[in-house]
Amino acid sequence: MHNETFNLSLRRFLKEVGVSSQQEIERIVRERGLKGPGSLKVKMVLTAENTDLRHEVAGEIDLV
Repeated sequence: MHNETFNLSLRRFLKEVGVSSQQEIERIVRERGLKGPGSLKVKMVLTAENTDLRHEVAGEIDLV
């Protein structure tokens, strides 16, 4: 495995995940008219085909 190629590819994937996730969260908040006070509970699950990878991150996004 070539570390530089791997790192660039990984960063490109993570950037796409971040940007597209933010767009989808903003869309659902706008479409549903969600607003504070309160928060939106979110969860991301990362898997990789043909592996046992399952990484879950949960959190809350303040709507204020």
